[in-house]
Amino acid sequence: MAYQNFTVETDSDGIAVVTWDMPEKSMNVIDLSVMADLDKIIDETTADESVEGVVVTSAKDAFSAGADLSMLETILGEFQTLKASNPERAAKALFENAGRLNLIYRKLETSGKPWVAALNGTTMGGGLELALACHGRIAANNPKTKLALPEVKVGLFPGAGGTQRVPRLIHTQEALQFLLQGKNFDPKKAKTVGLIHDVVPPDELVAKAKQMILDGLSPVQPWDQKGFKLPGGKVYSPAGFQLFPPANAIYRRETQDNYPGARAIMKCVYEGLLVPFDTAIRIESRYFSQVLQTTEAKHMIRSLFMSMQALNKGARRPAGVPVTDIKKVGILGGGGFMGAGIGYVTAKSGIEVVLLDRDDEAAAKGKAHAVGLEDQAISKKRSSAEKKEALLSRITTTTDYASLTDCDLVIEAVFEDSEVKKGVTVEAAKHMKADALFASNTSTIPITSLAANFPEETRFIGIHFFSPVDRMMLTEIIMGENTGDTALATALDYVTAIKKTPIVVNDTRGFYINRCVLRYMSEAYNMLIEGVPPAMIENAAKMGGMPVGPLALNDETAIDLSQKILKQTVRDMGEGAVDPRHIELIDTMVEKHDRKGRKNGKGFYDYPEKPVKKLLWSKLKTLYPQQKADDLSVQTLIDRFHATIALEATRCIEEGVVTDVREADVGSILGFGFAPFTGGTLSYIDGMGTKAFVELLEKLAVDYGDHFKPTKMLLEMAKTDQLFYNRFPPDNKGGNKKKAA
Repeated sequence: MAYQNFTVETDSDGIAVVTWDMPEKSMNVIDLSVMADLDKIIDETTADESVEGVVVTSAKDAFSAGADLSMLETILGEFQTLKASNPERAAKALFENAGRLNLIYRKLETSGKPWVAALNGTTMGGGLELALACHGRIAANNPKTKLALPEVKVGLFPGAGGTQRVPRLIHTQEALQFLLQGKNFDPKKAKTVGLIHDVVPPDELVAKAKQMILDGLSPVQPWDQKGFKLPGGKVYSPAGFQLFPPANAIYRRETQDNYPGARAIMKCVYEGLLVPFDTAIRIESRYFSQVLQTTEAKHMIRSLFMSMQALNKGARRPAGVPVTDIKKVGILGGGGFMGAGIGYVTAKSGIEVVLLDRDDEAAAKGKAHAVGLEDQAISKKRSSAEKKEALLSRITTTTDYASLTDCDLVIEAVFEDSEVKKGVTVEAAKHMKADALFASNTSTIPITSLAANFPEETRFIGIHFFSPVDRMMLTEIIMGENTGDTALATALDYVTAIKKTPIVVNDTRGFYINRCVLRYMSEAYNMLIEGVPPAMIENAAKMGGMPVGPLALNDETAIDLSQKILKQTVRDMGEGAVDPRHIELIDTMVEKHDRKGRKNGKGFYDYPEKPVKKLLWSKLKTLYPQQKADDLSVQTLIDRFHATIALEATRCIEEGVVTDVREADVGSILGFGFAPFTGGTLSYIDGMGTKAFVELLEKLAVDYGDHFKPTKMLLEMAKTDQLFYNRFPPDNKGGNKKKAA
């Protein structure tokens, strides 16, 4: 029989090889058509007496990328439509849809015939759950192969048996870590812990899978056999009592209970291990249907999957501009921390790099940085001596601007000083080829003002990296007033080449990300000055989903840099542009106490020698009279952090700095970790409704200052409770022209 997504061939031994190969897709994903095919294949191979067993594999480089999340959006859309007229029927339909794949996989493993998953490449999400439902699992010894259940990272959880089969195959503690962290296992690790049975050479994969069946593989899963014992012990046992209480505590510490998907994992594993398997998967389906309905899941899927995919695929790239093959990149200030980091990720992507600095010693530091990162990667088995040597061979250090003559792109990453930047820009321009792009890595200085130092402003753009460059996935591309479409397209081609996610914004002081970050840190300054205990400031931020407290973040970015930014802002915009209390606080930290942040071992925190962890500076609480912690509302502190950042995001939309709502959300999460469970700054507002957000702002403005006053656009939107994604529907037409809000 013909199938839309699979071929089935049965050999002379009676083994049916099911090959997954979705037409017109680069990777296999699970959608409604795949589920329909699988259902038929299971029925037909079960009924066919000539079939002794089944091997399922893939014709593509990877086995499967998991579920097609757009399918879930369709299911939810149908649920919402039906819910309006018949809530009970809608809930039942959603439960049935949520559990459909689970029932298909259960039919597979109870078919009475052995199935073996032959995993030829990366296997994620529902694809791995298919493999777990098979009686045998082997993987090709491919260094690029990863096995994972990463659904928690987009607000969901494995809902096709993953929360039940994993803790029945491996120890419960390992299972919880795998599920809650969305961890990647390579094939060897997966075999070691017991998720798969064997790792074999790629050219032997299907033959070995067939041999498992010929050798008498049981068609009954361990949990369906009498006397089965859980690898981690029963829930109500000494082992269970030692595991679940601390596991719950760790879960709370790591998530602050902000993620319904993660909470559901804890519940599914705990409840599911108390009951028979068929009941357990119904429990899982119940929680999956509940999580699907949450605002957190809806917005995380939209921002961290749909929007991020679109941006990574060039949604903002101008149409009609040929792709630029960037072969060589020059970096001014290549010996500094940022310049060295940019050089490293560029060389790692296969592009030649020239690190230019004021002297040989400074330039050499840039290459030494790459050596250190590669040595670290080798120690963690993420690189090799051969890869390190190849990477370093692509990096050249120099003090000679003439080395830039054949560079396709030159990135300036010198000190955050407009005069210093002017000097290196003018000198570099003398040596660059006519069509090369010049980019500044400035974090705050307007690109248009810097572009005035370059002979052709259409070829000048901002590419703002985040520290540490090798770990941060976001780049912020800034358009000057005269930046051309070719420059934007080339910058996006470069960002794609180095495997970062780009957002494109228009020119303003601080651009988008730093404007939001500065609001975050500024509100922490306000709290310090008000006498909110420093530990409470940091903990409230983390309880609100921020990965790093604002004081710790300020230490990482450097307090003396904050001092420079404040003073530069006063010089450029006047004294009224900065709260004088903030200048006094930062001056006190830097000038009176020499506390510049992590870089000199003392900032808002002290940094003792390892293994002692950093701790808040004990005298910080003496700078201002302290309020009693019991008199303060933690939720209000959280609201202040969320609201001040989200309000700044709306200002950026209103001013035309950000012109695509997806970039506001994705940028806020990847750039500084804005509460991922909200889906980002604008999704945070949409999640509560514009009317409720304005009411919150108005209350905060009365209690804590005019900087919380809602903008004109927000007040207008609140009248009809208009959402950002409705007012500014995203498109993929490219370009980044300013448009009215």
